[in-house]
Amino acid sequence: MSEICRFIHAEKANFTVVLLCKLMKTARSAYYAWVAGAGAGAREARRRADEALAHQITVIHIASRRNYGVPRVTAELRRQGRVVNHKRVARVMRENNIVGNGRRTGRRSLTRADTKAAPSPDLIGRDFTAARPGTKIVGDITYIPTAEGWLYLASWLDLATREIIGYSMADHHRADLVVDALDMAAALGRLEPGSVIHSDRGSEYTSGQLQDRMRELGHRQSMGRTGSCFDNAAAGSFWAVLKEEIGTRFWPDRATARADIFDFVDPFYNRRRLRKHIHWGYLTPRETRLRYRRDQGLAA
Repeated sequence: MSEICRFIHAEKANFTVVLLCKLMKTARSAYYAWVAGAGAGAREARRRADEALAHQITVIHIASRRNYGVPRVTAELRRQGRVVNHKRVARVMRENNIVGNGRRTGRRSLTRADTKAAPSPDLIGRDFTAARPGTKIVGDITYIPTAEGWLYLASWLDLATREIIGYSMADHHRADLVVDALDMAAALGRLEPGSVIHSDRGSEYTSGQLQDRMRELGHRQSMGRTGSCFDNAAAGSFWAVLKEEIGTRFWPDRATARADIFDFVDPFYNRRRLRKHIHWGYLTPRETRLRYRRDQGLAA
């Protein structure tokens, strides 16, 4: 009987159910009863599939520190071999109250310009792209609140990959802080000779200590205009990501904050956090760097 009903169901777009039932010598009531049962079975199958997808989404969401929204959850599912439409992901996330983090807006700037220092020219010009890794780097300083006082964090970000290639933390924001972060990037081999190192005009960046170190390393210094956060927007964007996605707003001490920031920057942000590349789709910063390296090798 089920084979006959399946045949009628498949052909009802071409012929009427009355005619098909008559030809197949089947009561219409039997066909409609089969449809009702098949529909219930299909609904149950969809429910079970949605439950399995919700579980998979929950695992991805927790692994992302509960930060991923629909686009990056969908991208991670596809990376895992699950072919799924983003609209279905959005529905399942909505039904299970799984929500990505939104960005907080506004931050107090640490920039204190040294009026006696001669600023470097702006070699970036708000073009926050780069043809290959290690050629255009942006940096900034932010502050982390702890019960012991501020913990200051300086970082250098590669514009080609959005990877944090150097960072440093201290209970001050003197020039040592940004120099140490630059030395980390150099020690890791993340800077090409003659690369552009861009920042704001804070006294840490106009200091003779940093300028001397850049000359020793053979790099070119670049600075945005005073009071214009948009001239260094890419560096500020990373602070927004960190402060929203790290999951903590206030730390009991600087040591705990240091440990959490270290855990966020390298294991998570550089190696696991997906970002959409204009050509290659969703990749982590580290994967983006390796992709550039592979493509350069093929081109050579």
